[in-house]
Amino acid sequence: MTHTTLISCAELRALHDPLIIEVSFDLADTDAGERAYAAGHIPGAFYLHLDRDLCGDKTGRDGAFRGRHPLPARDTFAALLRRLGLTAGRQVVAYDRQGGPYAAHLWWMLRWMGHAEVAVLDGAWDGELTPALPTAAPSDWQPGAPLVSQIDAATLLARLGRVRLIDARAAERFRGDVEPLDKAAGHIPGASNRFFKDNLGPDGRFKPAEQLRAEFAALLAPYAAADVVHQCGSGVTACHNLLAMAHAGLGDGVLYPGSWSEWSSDPARPIAKA
Repeated sequence: MTHTTLISCAELRALHDPLIIEVSFDLADTDAGERAYAAGHIPGAFYLHLDRDLCGDKTGRDGAFRGRHPLPARDTFAALLRRLGLTAGRQVVAYDRQGGPYAAHLWWMLRWMGHAEVAVLDGAWDGELTPALPTAAPSDWQPGAPLVSQIDAATLLARLGRVRLIDARAAERFRGDVEPLDKAAGHIPGASNRFFKDNLGPDGRFKPAEQLRAEFAALLAPYAAADVVHQCGSGVTACHNLLAMAHAGLGDGVLYPGSWSEWSSDPARPIAKA
């Protein structure tokens, strides 16, 4: 059986030869996730670091800032996946220890590379952990056409008012009460706020698909999934909302990878507050 959104601990145990990748991370302590991995991780899991492995150059060829966590070049990321042993059709399972935002980002990135067989571990791992490092068998895997869509700042600016824009940041950052990371406080005009943690229940697992469907349907109406743009601070936690939508059967939205970190870096772009 192929898993393409979420996977449980029991389902992970039943898999044959999955590629398991931990991406735990802390924006305030960028080495914390790697330290936790070194202390103990799911047996066979590899670790990828958000800043080192999952990001590209922060400055584009035109000299403009691309955001705090811009996507890497596809050929660079493909080479990394080959080193981990990815092969066509192999099930990938991503996980983190923060409720899934970084794992959802990797889920989106694998789909961006044309690999559909990727899922996020739903909730915390309930089995043994090991400090033992896995050994990879490099492959000759090649990426395919993207299975997801993205939008750049200029295109989004031109389409404001004609798309449903959803911001995954915490409410106080969305309103502009505080801004601990980026150059200006506030949000993109016309955006609605859906904090990514609202996708989770009290047990730290994703809410049931039916509940997510009802919550997102009310937020998206009357827009179709293709006209829904997701953003956050730097294009990472927005993927949690994209994953929740997909798990709810609402289709694929569009990611703005640069998100608020890129948008707010240019004073010519409009900003809203409250």
